[in-house]
Amino acid sequence: QVQLVESGGGLVQAGGSLRLSCAASGRTFSSYAMGWFRQAPGKEREFVATIRGITAITYYVDSVKGRFTISRDNAKNTVDLQMNSLKPEDTAVYYCAARGTFSPSYYSRDYDYWGQGTQVTVSS
Repeated sequence: QVQLVESGGGLVQAGGSLRLSCAASGRTFSSYAMGWFRQAPGKEREFVATIRGITAITYYVDSVKGRFTISRDNAKNTVDLQMNSLKPEDTAVYYCAARGTFSPSYYSRDYDYWGQGTQVTVSS
């Protein structure tokens, strides 16, 4: 069983930055693919970024490329999402997710464990 706890959300003005962090339990964290998803009011949960287990190769949705960076620290069992140049359309609840394999996925159905979510609000 893996438990995920997100932190770092908040209110920021457009153009600002936030850093989300996700702390994970579990001895095999380094082998898990990790992902960040978000869900805005009235919308479906959408993929934001993922990082492969072992090699830490990263993938992003087009709308955040060049602005967001996903990273992991296997010694600390954490995965972070650095968000720069934030836009009002980035406003959502952001979720950390873990997949019980090193292979990443863009699909929420492929992830086995989820955090409780953290609110990010970007004002214009």
